[in-house]
Amino acid sequence: MSETSPVRATILATVFFAVSIGLGVVAVTRDPAAGEEIMALFAGQVAGQILSDSPAVLAGKLFLNNLSACLLLFLGGASLGVVTVLVLSVNGLLIGAVTEFVRQEQGLAFIAAALVPHGIFEIPAFLIAGGLGLLLGQELIAEWQGTGDAAARAVPLARLFLRVVVPLLAIAAVVEAFITPAILSMIA
Repeated sequence: MSETSPVRATILATVFFAVSIGLGVVAVTRDPAAGEEIMALFAGQVAGQILSDSPAVLAGKLFLNNLSACLLLFLGGASLGVVTVLVLSVNGLLIGAVTEFVRQEQGLAFIAAALVPHGIFEIPAFLIAGGLGLLLGQELIAEWQGTGDAAARAVPLARLFLRVVVPLLAIAAVVEAFITPAILSMIA
């Protein structure tokens, strides 16, 4: 079994994610047109498809969308962590770019109101799933080296995913669908 704990792996996932967010912010700061293009893509592909639903349906869609992203983070560890790092990085870049573009247009208070209520649940779930994916990749490497059993180690990692990540995603989806819009309407 590897020596890396889920906490250390989650910290590593956080570093990948944070650096990617920073790169997304820098990209939009240097080229605002890139932010406009990303926002147009986001509005057409994501927001336009789900924001017209009732809050209950929206919560379900948000939960399933975030669950699929977190499953990809976790199971991406089977690629020796390459897919996990890629998903963390792409999401970080997009979040950084969108956040910076919206900050320039709406201000920091709007960003805080839009992200903090559900983000305090969703972002930790995302990062923990990423950390679990990195651990799974590490376990596969250890097995190839003859010092680990990836299948045996995957079971407690999956249990941790079910016990921690899934409930956080469920709470985040409900907050994002029911509470975040109410907060945004108060400051808009």
